[in-house]
Amino acid sequence: MTFENTDSITLKIWDRSAIEHTLESIVHDLSVKANTTKCRIAVQCSGPNTFTVSVRGQERQLATV
Repeated sequence: MTFENTDSITLKIWDRSAIEHTLESIVHDLSVKANTTKCRIAVQCSGPNTFTVSVRGQERQLATV
């Protein structure tokens, strides 16, 4: 796991059966650390078995109706 800064984490997950659980755990932990909702956490596949989980900025926040 690589901590790029306080709002982003990059990790490589080798075990395919653990991907969903691991990402859910990281999203929860990052949202708590950033004091925000899970809706503001983005997950991107940034390479083979590599994921970047980051807090979305205000400009990328989803519009509410």
